Amino acid sequence: MHQYRVLSGIQPTGEPHLGNLLGAVRWWVTDQREGDCFYCVVDLHGLTVAGDPAERRAASITMATLLLAAGLDPESCTLFLQSHVAEHAQMAWLLECTASFGELRRMTQFKDKTAKGGEEAARVGLFTYPCLMAADIVLYDADRVPVGDDQRQHLELTRNLAQRFNARYGPDVFVVPDAQIPPPGRGARVMNLQEPDRKMSKSAGSPQGVIGLMDDPKDIERKVRRAVTDADDGPDPVRYDPAAKPGVSSLLELLATLEGVGPDDVADRYTRYGPLKADLAAAVVATIEPIQARFRELEKDPDHVRRVLRDGADKAGAVAAATLRRAYDAVGLLPPAG
Repeated sequence: MHQYRVLSGIQPTGEPHLGNLLGAVRWWVTDQREGDCFYCVVDLHGLTVAGDPAERRAASITMATLLLAAGLDPESCTLFLQSHVAEHAQMAWLLECTASFGELRRMTQFKDKTAKGGEEAARVGLFTYPCLMAADIVLYDADRVPVGDDQRQHLELTRNLAQRFNARYGPDVFVVPDAQIPPPGRGARVMNLQEPDRKMSKSAGSPQGVIGLMDDPKDIERKVRRAVTDADDGPDPVRYDPAAKPGVSSLLELLATLEGVGPDDVADRYTRYGPLKADLAAAVVATIEPIQARFRELEKDPDHVRRVLRDGADKAGAVAAATLRRAYDAVGLLPPAG
């Protein structure tokens, strides 16, 4: 019997990249055999930005297929689309009625995403989506939530909302989740190859610095070969020094993550950038090619993927419905007759 429950999600916007795989997905694959794990493609979160409906549907099925290709096993975890479980949106409203305007306005991601266009043009959903994220978590009585650096603030908000709700309506309505921060070496931060001060991201930084999970091996080799190193070569150009040499340090971190060792151990093997980049490219290709092969197999049977999502939504929905009913009862909403 599992001793803990995990909830984590990933948006289906843009092509999944190496940072998604190393920072989250491959650890989902490990954790699914140790905990009671619920993993969702958070397609509702993607509505905070404009998008083509057909592309959105295709992206959702592509993301689910890639997660299966990367090793998620429907016999060991619950995989589903967020929009297939109506309780997510319903619970979000309860938490919007629990959160304050001030604490949502302090969310750094909202500030960052509205810095260019301004708050007046921002969608309300962008402002309130931390409440939807909190709903995703509390619906499944999750004890642990794997989060990267950029989501710690949102997890803390979730904890605050759960504690506040429990204080108002009863001590046992929601489980208060703990953050599961990836330890060093578990790929918490994979940096953009062209801008080593930025995380590898689908929405920010140079696209030439992002390695997509469906990239051709030759494109991967080219991107790694052209990765930024550092102007200060000196007598010891390949050394792990994130402050003074962020470029080569990010490459060392990436290879160390792929090999499961420390970046200093990797640095000790190289005296020049060329061999480091060649070995890094080979390691990335070796990691991604089996996923691509499995993806191509699954892509031929989209009905199988849809069945996995349907079964996952059925299981997730049963858990979510019980939690939502508990919350509705706590706040005093009358249950339906019969």
